[in-house]
Amino acid sequence: MVEVVGDRSADELRSLRDWLVAEEELRGRVRLELPPPEPGALGSVVEALTVALAPGGVATAVASVLISWLRRRTGDVSVKVVRPDGASTEFSATNVSGLDAAQIQRMTAELSRSLGPVGDREPDDAG
Repeated sequence: MVEVVGDRSADELRSLRDWLVAEEELRGRVRLELPPPEPGALGSVVEALTVALAPGGVATAVASVLISWLRRRTGDVSVKVVRPDGASTEFSATNVSGLDAAQIQRMTAELSRSLGPVGDREPDDAG
């Protein structure tokens, strides 16, 4: 599950979804999470995205898109990725905007590893 924290989190989640589904290998794997509407409300507010991961580089594609998307955000926006086992990783736009190519590659690899199967994670990876 992917959560976005910021002033316009629902709009940012929709934007992130658009970026994710633009990647061919992620099409059909991304879903907006809408809770049931509150009584008397006209609709629900988007709370999160769910991305169905599978073997074959999908985690790397998700990680690459997340980092690229964050680098183009303005203001105080962060992304929290939560695995089904509860482990999580969080990145913010301010942490990734000034990174060089090598740092981006390392961060993408770290995020991809954290999204992969539990056996692929380093023993000290807390999420």
